[in-house]
Amino acid sequence: MLILGEGGFGSVYKGTIKPADGKGDLITVAIKKLNRESLQGHKQWVSEVQFLGIVEHPNLVKLIGYCAVDGERGIQRLLVYEFMPNKSLEDHLFNKAYPALAWDARLQILLGAAQGLAYLHEGLEVQVIYRDFKSSNVLLDENFRPKLSDFGLAREGPVAGRTHVSTAVVGTYGYAAPDYLETGHLTAKSDVWSFGVVLYEMLTGRRSLERNRPRTEQKLLEWVKQFPSNSKRFSMVMDPRLENQYSLDAAMKVAKLADSCLLKAAKDRPKMSQVVETLKQIVQAADEVFPSDSSGKSFENSRIDANNLDENSTESEPTDSWKRRMAHLVKIGEHVEGVSRRRLMIMQRAKVT
Repeated sequence: MLILGEGGFGSVYKGTIKPADGKGDLITVAIKKLNRESLQGHKQWVSEVQFLGIVEHPNLVKLIGYCAVDGERGIQRLLVYEFMPNKSLEDHLFNKAYPALAWDARLQILLGAAQGLAYLHEGLEVQVIYRDFKSSNVLLDENFRPKLSDFGLAREGPVAGRTHVSTAVVGTYGYAAPDYLETGHLTAKSDVWSFGVVLYEMLTGRRSLERNRPRTEQKLLEWVKQFPSNSKRFSMVMDPRLENQYSLDAAMKVAKLADSCLLKAAKDRPKMSQVVETLKQIVQAADEVFPSDSSGKSFENSRIDANNLDENSTESEPTDSWKRRMAHLVKIGEHVEGVSRRRLMIMQRAKVT
């Protein structure tokens, strides 16, 4: 199996499984294998089974199945997910080996990610706080549709009239809300702060923390303060890889939204459902004023199957920029696959021990 990544919890591999009915083509999946000696990894495994096993949303990665075996050779813990061929938002924003992500694609990806968070916060009987929202956890499917992944740090939200959950501080430096870092009080507004950070990453093409930059530019949120969203200097924050192919008005509105997500007082930050509505308005307005990317095609019309790339093909007339993007993904082995995936198991919370 091809290894996709490694971390403290263990490793993630690309593999294939048979469909539940045993018929049809093999299904490409991502398999997370737990490090047998990682106690924290086991806790995160249980958390992922608990949450992804009972939720389903277009913007959440699907948990197809899991494995839990205790034997003479020790414990074996596996999680099987749908495979996301286009890797993560982080890869497309910061890895120069990838073509620059078009402006309309960035907006659509952040809107989808916001819808995933809003569902966790407000669409379930029990509120779920994601606790680790960052660009590397926003995965992209064959159509560049965003899906939140890695629910190992997720927690149930406060219940019985409580305002927060008190917990040990975990997460990723540069994305965690300062009020959570200082007090250990976790709320849905902690996720909203993290979303605001990623909004600025999307605008600037810079990571939340970059040690290799001059000291005054290392912390993204400190650096962007020099260029307020309502100032003439604002355009200086924009990702140069966009080559000015974006709606300035929409970008300023996104920055204003990010600022509201990053308010110091958690109670003053918007709900994710409000963030979703604001982003929808921004996307709609941007489509009317700036309807296409640099090649004259919209993001929606630029989605293509990398397996069908052909210089003479006119079926969907994809843009040159998206042809290059998808051809590159094929070249490095991340072939787009349109296999219809279904869960092999539907788990109930009561079955998880």
